[in-house]
Amino acid sequence: MYFPFYAPNYDHYYRAPIDTQLLNDIQKAINAEYSAIACYAKIAGMAPTQEEKDKILEIQKDEKRHLEEFTQIFIKLTGKKPSYQIIEECPATYKAGIEFAFKDEQEAVDSYLDIADKVQDPAIKDRFRRAASDEQNHAVWFLYFLQKNPRSTHFHRQMGDFGAKGALNAAASSLTLPQMLTYAMQDEYLAQARYNNILGTFGSIRTFAQIKEAELRHISALMPLFERYQVPIPTDISQSFVSTPESVKAAYAAGVQGEIDNIAMYDKFLSFNLPSDVQIVFSQLRNASLNHLAAFERGLARH
Repeated sequence: MYFPFYAPNYDHYYRAPIDTQLLNDIQKAINAEYSAIACYAKIAGMAPTQEEKDKILEIQKDEKRHLEEFTQIFIKLTGKKPSYQIIEECPATYKAGIEFAFKDEQEAVDSYLDIADKVQDPAIKDRFRRAASDEQNHAVWFLYFLQKNPRSTHFHRQMGDFGAKGALNAAASSLTLPQMLTYAMQDEYLAQARYNNILGTFGSIRTFAQIKEAELRHISALMPLFERYQVPIPTDISQSFVSTPESVKAAYAAGVQGEIDNIAMYDKFLSFNLPSDVQIVFSQLRNASLNHLAAFERGLARH
């Protein structure tokens, strides 16, 4: 596969001492984009509707642009071209393909934000942050296509990559501040979706209504940190992970488990050496979750 390179001009870069790990990360990103371009061509060819085919090919154009820009960055940093390798096998069916693409796009978001966090050059930092934002938008489209098609067990397992579950499953050594903020916001989205579902199913329950309002305040507390540290605000796809509980008791039990996971997530984050403003917000949200846990436990005991 060959793509003409027409990325922005990075001639203002000077050839600084090479960070081997950073170059390895950029090379990995290049291979991931190269693999995605090939895979999306295959998936588009299997799409059941013209709408889906056109959107997947549009996403593929974004991936080509990413490949071109990452290649130019690599050349300017090293003076040589990167290698291009297919590193992921594309599934053989359409449904498996869009499930694969959804997971791949979500992982790309984390990877590109991690690179942006490491690199010093502001132009490169901005390029990877913009790419992360593109990948998050792509994930939303693949999620939309998944919702139009029957889901499989593989898709349901993606919950392990989202919110508190994602944070707890992530290796501590790989967590970055952008990832922590993203997981925290995803978990707040998930809480809102869960409580909206419960209140819509069982009617007004004071505990859930009050905690829902508190979670909205948590979102407001997190928002300034995304702006301050230039982290893209994640798209809300939480509704896809919410199922209706069988009873009010089951709703309280889910609330208990959700707050336990939330507290464990913030305990994990607070074990890092964080900026003081982030540490304050995370500590406040953890303490609020302790109060929510107590409220859910009381409700569970009553039922």
